[in-house]
Amino acid sequence: MATNLQLDDKLIKQAVTLGGHHTKRAAVTQALSDYIRNLQQERILDLFGKVDFAPEYDHKRQRAKA
Repeated sequence: MATNLQLDDKLIKQAVTLGGHHTKRAAVTQALSDYIRNLQQERILDLFGKVDFAPEYDHKRQRAKA
């Protein structure tokens, strides 16, 4: 999918240099991957305190039944 974007040249040059990328495309792809991973991790953190915890649960005993 071809996409035309107006990106800040200074930012792209920094990303390419600091990331050790050979192309602008590689730098942008890495940036998007990192951004998506970060958002996914934030969603996981939002679950903190919302998942029921059973302190009496014995995972070793459960494994022995299998």
